[in-house]
Parts: sequence; structure tokens; C-alpha cells
Amino acid sequence: MSLLIITDLTLRIAGRTLLDHASLSIEPGRKVGLIGRNGAGKSTLLAAIAGDIAPDDGTIRLSARARMGRVKQEAPSGPASLLETVLAGDLERASLLAEAETATDGARIAEVHDRLAAIQADSAPARAGTILAGLGFDAEAQARPVSDFSGGWRMRVALATALFLNPDLLILDEPTNHLDLEASLWLEGWLARFSGAALIVSHDRGLLDSTVDAIAHLDRGKLSLTPGGYEEFVRIRTEQALQQARAAERVAAQRAHMQSFVDRFRAKATKAKQAQARIKALEKLPVIENVVEDAPTRFAFPEPEQLPPPMLTMDRVTAGYDGRPILSNLTLRLDMEDRIALLGANGNGKSTFAKLVAGRMEPMSGSISRSSKMRVGYFAQHQTEELVMGDTPINHMARALPQAAPAVVRAQLARFGLDAGKAESRVSDLSGGEKARLLLALATRDAPQLLILDEPTNHLDLDAKDALIRALSAFEGAVLLISHDPHLVELVADRLWLVADGKVTPFEGDMSEYRTWLSERARAASRAASSKSDAAPAARKEDRRERAEARKALAPLRKRVKDAETLMSRLGSEHATIEAKLADPGLYASSATQELTKLTTRLAAVKREQEKAEEVWFEAQAELDEASQAA
Repeated sequence: MSLLIITDLTLRIAGRTLLDHASLSIEPGRKVGLIGRNGAGKSTLLAAIAGDIAPDDGTIRLSARARMGRVKQEAPSGPASLLETVLAGDLERASLLAEAETATDGARIAEVHDRLAAIQADSAPARAGTILAGLGFDAEAQARPVSDFSGGWRMRVALATALFLNPDLLILDEPTNHLDLEASLWLEGWLARFSGAALIVSHDRGLLDSTVDAIAHLDRGKLSLTPGGYEEFVRIRTEQALQQARAAERVAAQRAHMQSFVDRFRAKATKAKQAQARIKALEKLPVIENVVEDAPTRFAFPEPEQLPPPMLTMDRVTAGYDGRPILSNLTLRLDMEDRIALLGANGNGKSTFAKLVAGRMEPMSGSISRSSKMRVGYFAQHQTEELVMGDTPINHMARALPQAAPAVVRAQLARFGLDAGKAESRVSDLSGGEKARLLLALATRDAPQLLILDEPTNHLDLDAKDALIRALSAFEGAVLLISHDPHLVELVADRLWLVADGKVTPFEGDMSEYRTWLSERARAASRAASSKSDAAPAARKEDRRERAEARKALAPLRKRVKDAETLMSRLGSEHATIEAKLADPGLYASSATQELTKLTTRLAAVKREQEKAEEVWFEAQAELDEASQAA
């Protein structure tokens, strides 16, 4: 029995067909990730399921009496506290509680109280508080009015309300966009335990791999369902593409062979009948449409000028706003080879630290020393608000590069997939992902040695995220990353810095251990709140100390492994670049012999370095595995 059945659904917006007789069904308890390129119609489909828009054709049927939960588009507001706002989202509970206060009929009063017990009304405040805490609101914040919070935090309250309802079908559209990494990891765990069905639009690979049972792919107006998470979807789709390509090649070879015979013997009387037979056979050959993927997304960062270390140093720096310190006593350095991700809950000072490094704010005390030639590319998560909606990307880039020729301006936009059509469109007509590409193009226009990326993937689709990861892997400068996407952090960062309690300190471990650390901290906080024993907290503190020491002992081995992986990635990129240059026919002209010799010599050296790096990686990984098992 299906919970949701979509049959031959057609949806059109402004004359454009987004879904064309698409079908999908979701069974109770099944979680489905909905993916597709930006603008494919994912959010429109969710709006149709929720009843906000009517289908042009086809049907959407939700099982009778099934409850649907959805994050509202508008953020909640008003004087009610966060906890009261979430509790009010359960309309049945609110109605029953109100009726319990006014009902006079004994039988009806009994029915109301039975129903309140069935929906666990008494435990509702505790459940709502737990969800709000998981999304980053402590007990003090939960008691404050919704109107005290910014739009992003209020959207978290809207998400908490949808989760609190514990519906039969939960619909989520990019639920991690307003969350920090810690809240995103909490949401992953909550969804994994959620017993209801869910339809989740997300560009977060980690979320899709850890929480869904199937992937619904919206492509060219059709929906196709693939079992498993996103990684399994990619594997199956790749295999299908290869099989289809091989079949197309076989058909093309048969056609070419038959056509050759027809062309040769069409006019010869002795072969005329055979030629006609071949023509008929050609007509019967299957027409296999090759896998027509959209043009692959590619990003490319300009190559920066190399700088000697250190690129930046901080000495006992304190920073904050209006005389109130946010970060204190920071002493650290950045070099060109650094790839650092900042961890820590929103409000702890990650964006403040990024502004400090970028030179967008001055320290309250202490000193910052920067290389005189250092250029910084800064992508801020709220920078979209600074774009001029009536202007085009070309207008923006031309202002940013006033001395550049038009071809250079267009080339910088093209590095991030903004072709001629998009470059000449008004910014107001661009999708969120296309605006993010424009901001990346603007941030890197001067070939910076340091890229500061504050939530760069909020509006990028999965293909664009992968393109960003590839571009960052090939980038020769330093990266300072703030992201709620664990997959991005794992593939980009070599080191993790924890921003908490006014400090920025190295986290000795990887993302897996950071998840564990967060879980341990949450459990410890929960036990501390309910326990009155003095001995138990001491034992837990000792246990945490031992775990921290174990992580610290393994940190050098993990760094060796990560360093080797980084080196292999960079050598692989250089290898590919050299081979691409060697494939250029113009290189083999007599005037280019010196360049040819230089490239072939370097290619041989890169191959030797790759072999050595692989040996180092295997050795370090083996030692790490052995040490981890011993620990």
C-alpha cells in the first residue's frame, strides 16, 4: 500500500514544462531523496504535493488520514517563544488542550484525554525541546521570543516544527541550507531514526547517503527511481551510461558497415537486391539515443603567484564587535599549502575569524602580519544581497576588473560555467546556483593566494559541488573553508580547526571523530543535566580525557596519510595538465622543441614522484590502521 502516488503528472510554469507525465510512488516508512539540476522542477513538485499549486495534468494522491509535515516557506515570527511556536505547530494537540479546558460533557472529556494520551501530549514539551536543542537552541534560547532571532535562525524553528509533528510523510526542501555543520549532523541522525516516510530535496551527499532508501532523479521532465543512496545512484547510472554507450557503438558500427555495402553496390544489377535488403535492415536497426548528459559542470580557479611562508601570522589577537570580544588570544599562521576547515556551531565566531583573516575587520588587540603580495578571494554566504539585480554578470565583472579587456571579463565568467547567454542575463533571472557561480568568479578574479569560502555550496547542485571540489583540489593556493557539508569538508580540508569558547584550536582527528566527539558531548550534557552524582561526571571526564589522548596520539599518522593524499591529488592534476599540453599538435612544431623537452622531462619526474607518494601513502595508511586497531 503506497502512502503517496503520483501518476502521469504534468506541471508547467510560465509556459515551460517541468514535469511531463511523470510518475512516482512512496510506501510508508520509505525515505526518498529527490535530485536534479537547478531549475529542473524539484521545488515545484514539492509545492504540488503540498497542494500549493494545481497539476496541469495527472494526479497526486496521499493516503487517507495520512499526516504530511512540511517546512513553511515563510519564517515564523511574533512574540511567542521558540518552544511555544513549535508546540503550536501540532494543531490537533492545541485543539484538544483547548477543548479539555472548556468541555463539560463527561464522555467527551474522556475521549479528549484518551486522545491526548495517545498522541503523548504530556511529553510534547520535552520532545520539542530536544529537537530545538539539536538544531542549536539551548534552554535559554528556547524561552526567548521568535522575533529576537534572524531569518536563518527562524527557519530552523520552522524545521523544528515540521520534525516535531512526527508526520506520516515529511517533505523537506534543502533542509540543511540554514544549518551549521553540527546541526546538519544532528539532522542526519534524526532522519535516520525517523519511522515515517520522507521526500527530501538536497544537494548534501552525506545527508542523501546516510538517510534515504532510494533516489528519485528528475531529468527532462521524467522521474526515475533508483534504490540506495546517492553513491549507489551514481554507480548504477554510470554503469547504465556505459552499457548504453557500448550498445550505441555497436549499432553505429553495424550501420556504417551496411551503409558502406549499399554505397558500393547500389548501382550494380547483380547486387541490387542484396543492397535493397541491406537498406531495409538499416531501417530496422534500433535507434539508441546515447546518454545525453547536460554539459559537464567545470570550475577553474586562476593560478596564483607563489608566496614564501608564512603568508599570514596572528599574534595574541582579540577580535569582536562594539568592544565585546568574540575571539581572544589567537596565535597562529597560514601558509599557501594550508587547507583548513573551521568547525563549531553558528555564533561561535567562524565568520568573524574569516573576516579577520580576509582583512575585513581589524583586531581589538594583538597584531596580524600579512605578506605584502597576498591576495584574498572571499566568498561570503550573504554576499548575494550585494549583487545588483538589474545588472548582468558581465556588468559586475567589468566593474571588478576595470582595466580588463572584454574577452578577459568573459573568460573569468566562463571559468565558472557562466556562458554567453547567462553572462548577458540579468542577475534577477539567474538561479541561486548561478548567482553563487558569479560570486565565485568575482572572488577569484585577481588569482588570490588565499580562498576564504563561507558556505559556498548552499545553492549549488550536486554536479556543481563536485566541480567545486575538483577545482579546489587543483588550486595551488590556501583554502579556509566554512561549510555545513561534511562531504565537502572531508574532500577539501587537510586540517580541522575548532572555533569554540572564544578560541581557535586544532581538532586532532577527522570528520568521523568529530561526529563521535559531538555525540559524546551531547550525551555527557544530557547525563550531567539529569545526574546528581559527583562521581559519575568525574568518571565521564576521565573517559573523555582518555579518548582525547587516543585521538591526539593518532593525529600524526592521520596527518601523514592526509599529506600523502594531498600530494597524490596535486601530482595527478599536474600529470593530467602536462598530458593535455602534450596532446596539442602545435607543440610538435620545430620551434617548440625546447618546450616539448621541458614537458616530457617534467612528466617523467611527476610519474616518479607519484610512485613515491603512493608508497608513502600505503605505508602511512597501514601504520594508521594498525594503531587504530590497537587503540
